[in-house]
Amino acid sequence: MSMKYRTEAINRDGGDGVAQIPDGLTVTVSSPLNPDRDPAGTNPEQLLALAWSTCLNATAQAVVARQSRTAVRVKVELHHASEGSGYEFHVDAFLSVEGASMEEAQRVMDAAHARCPVSKLIGGAATVAVHAEEWAAVGR
Repeated sequence: MSMKYRTEAINRDGGDGVAQIPDGLTVTVSSPLNPDRDPAGTNPEQLLALAWSTCLNATAQAVVARQSRTAVRVKVELHHASEGSGYEFHVDAFLSVEGASMEEAQRVMDAAHARCPVSKLIGGAATVAVHAEEWAAVGR
């Protein structure tokens, strides 16, 4: 297999400060658990939601051969870990396909979820789920 793309991110500040792509994007980060957090900052939950929604919808567009509009929304919740200490993410992705039945939308979701690189990374987790939904239900 040949590499198609590589990037790197660096965080030296933990949950509050900045994370950056060398010679590129710098993002202010702010932990949602910090009562004094910077409201302009983002957090791992938001970054995960952005990454998965983008990857999953790009893959869904490939599945439908760009013949239909698709939309993906991802909800990420932070919970106390069910086993042990610390926290865990509970993540749900919702895909809709304009003009498609729920069954058709679910088929597109299943195909996209099987192909999306982020889905491949997190898809086996017990706290990750995918769903189809009606086109009108997706926020615009």
